[in-house]
Amino acid sequence: MEASPWRDRVHAEEELVEQLRNQMSQSAKRRADALLDGVAELGSVYAVAKELGRSQTAVSKAIKKHRSAPADTTE
Repeated sequence: MEASPWRDRVHAEEELVEQLRNQMSQSAKRRADALLDGVAELGSVYAVAKELGRSQTAVSKAIKKHRSAPADTTE
């Protein structure tokens, strides 16, 4: 079986990279939503960070970076 031409392979991989970027972005938004739910349940970013074994700064940044746009859960 012959391999696809290199241009076709590059194009296919570029499409895959774009799909993965979109999935990562959606995942990060859903994660931020979950972290916000944790803050609502536990009362603070510090409590969520402690529960997850992460730094308070990391949890805060994850929330702030994706807080403005809700996750697309239609897929």
